[in-house]
Amino acid sequence: MASSQTSPSGKPNSARSKARRRALDILFEAEQRDVTAFSAIAARREKTGQIINPYTVDLVEGVTAMQESIDEHLQTYSQGWTLERMPAVDRIILRLGTWELLYNDDVPDAVAVSEAVELAKMLSTDESPQFVNGLLGRLQQVKPTLLA
Repeated sequence: MASSQTSPSGKPNSARSKARRRALDILFEAEQRDVTAFSAIAARREKTGQIINPYTVDLVEGVTAMQESIDEHLQTYSQGWTLERMPAVDRIILRLGTWELLYNDDVPDAVAVSEAVELAKMLSTDESPQFVNGLLGRLQQVKPTLLA
């Protein structure tokens, strides 16, 4: 169950929210260093002895396994934006949100979208939350056809 702690903004700070943030960090690090996400996880564990939340690992594994499909969906529905043109943080937030939206039945669609928007608010540009919300909202609308 979600913890009752709140962030400075007063928003819930659940274990899953923290896991999403950590997954974003790992995927971002892997992309920037041009290594696999699994190498980035292993390096963190080795250097810090850090215990990685199982949901963080699920997110990283899910995004990695489905990245080609996720990127295809993002490319198709992001009007006027190529993946390469998106800020790296936004691209990774969108990949995480898309994986949760399309491939993780444990997360309600609205939660997948709102959690991605929250990450964008915390970590990206002023325009990013609206962009992330719009693109994931569009994927949510067409989800039945994407998974058919």
